[in-house]
Amino acid sequence: MIIGVPREIKDNEARVGVTPAGVKALTEAGHTVLVETQAGALSGFPDAEYQNAGGEIVGEAGYVWGKAETVVKVKEPIEKEYIFFRDGLVLFTYLHLAPLPGLTDKLLDSKMIGIAYETVRDRQGTLPLLTPMSEVAGRMSVQVGAAYLEKEHGGRGILLGGVPGVPPAHVTIIGGGVVGTNAAKIALGFGAKVTLVDVNLNRLREIDDIFGGRVYTLASNSYNVAQATREADLVIGGVLIPGATAPKLVTRAMVSQMKKGAVIVDVAIDQGGCVETARPTSHSNPSYVVDGVVHYCVTNMPGAVPHTSTLALTNSTFPYLLRIANLGAREALLQDAGLAEGLNTWKGTLTYRGVAESQMRPWTAASSVIA
Repeated sequence: MIIGVPREIKDNEARVGVTPAGVKALTEAGHTVLVETQAGALSGFPDAEYQNAGGEIVGEAGYVWGKAETVVKVKEPIEKEYIFFRDGLVLFTYLHLAPLPGLTDKLLDSKMIGIAYETVRDRQGTLPLLTPMSEVAGRMSVQVGAAYLEKEHGGRGILLGGVPGVPPAHVTIIGGGVVGTNAAKIALGFGAKVTLVDVNLNRLREIDDIFGGRVYTLASNSYNVAQATREADLVIGGVLIPGATAPKLVTRAMVSQMKKGAVIVDVAIDQGGCVETARPTSHSNPSYVVDGVVHYCVTNMPGAVPHTSTLALTNSTFPYLLRIANLGAREALLQDAGLAEGLNTWKGTLTYRGVAESQMRPWTAASSVIA
């Protein structure tokens, strides 16, 4: 199989879909890997390493997309890349289609096979290709929030951990999944007071055990969310419904009642955000203010630490990529029901319920279209 690795062109996205180690494994298995020049440079992987691993360095993105049978990326394609879409081409990447009807249209119209990292499941029912980036984003959310609480960034001028004789900042985390748990670890490490809100009472019990009661837990309802955000200096949104649009748990009215100079970091923004006032931003223009509250809603937060993020991501994605290369997409999907959960589009058919319900479109189960 011919595997294409284009350079990411989303704003300040520095990750890459395959490392030189992955290229070496693919070429040793008999596959051809086309790597766009400088694709891995910002992640710390120069062209020479890809060449030494057996990859072919290509100067134009169009050649990579045009010759490849499977294209491996990190982030969803942007409009400049839509011209490369074609019938039967396999795209293996984060897609986050629920809030992106335009991209969904293009994938369906071109009859692409779109396999989304964020909806692949393993035998335990977890999301193995979303987890590593959720870990990175959860940990980064506290670092970012601490920086934006500084006065020069529009924040309240509060040190997250306080100092002896001065109380620490109050961090409220919405969602107790991978993002929320990792955010809580870092926030506690900073010395902040941490409250975590989740709808699942069993998960709250687990959080209580994990952190030895140092994290305050609240059952999620509108009253508790309003109270927790009103008291917070930093709010981190980490709510996830796999493949679907995130629910707006923090309303505009709640934001208006928050402290002036408080900060919101909405990690769920890839799926539309869990804060009503959140809108996607980029690393080059990361924040804005609504009702005196600083909003940071960058859709590719882990791209700011590309070396760590690329290694963490490809550790998880590469075994699936190798399976697709060795077996072909159809056979790989037939043999692995968890990988088939990642199928979002198949040659003109939408195959993921969460995307269909978010965009009010018809859909067909993946098992039916690949059989």
